[in-house]
Amino acid sequence: QVQLVESGGGLVQPGGSLRLSCAASGFTFSSYGMGWFRQAPGKERDVVAAISWSGISTYYADSVKGRFTISRDNAKNTVTLQMNSLKPEDTAVYYCAAAKSALMPTTVNLSGGWGQGTQVTVSS
Repeated sequence: QVQLVESGGGLVQPGGSLRLSCAASGFTFSSYGMGWFRQAPGKERDVVAAISWSGISTYYADSVKGRFTISRDNAKNTVTLQMNSLKPEDTAVYYCAAAKSALMPTTVNLSGGWGQGTQVTVSS
């Protein structure tokens, strides 16, 4: 059974940084792509960043390119999202997702498991 537990959300001022972590269990983590999605009130859940099983390939939404970095540690079964230069429009619930395959989960339909989400609020 896929279990994904996010941590690291919170309140931060514009321009600040946060680091989200996701601890995975219940599946062979190193065989699956992983991703981070976010959902703001009244909006659809969209991909923020994704990473292949090996960590060699990454994908970023245009809105976060150059500000966010996704990484993974297959020895520790964790995936991390480093978020810098945060903006108010980054405010959302952030979800960790496991892909249905070794490829990157760049859409909701490519994701087979979800965490419970962690709130990120960017406000002064």
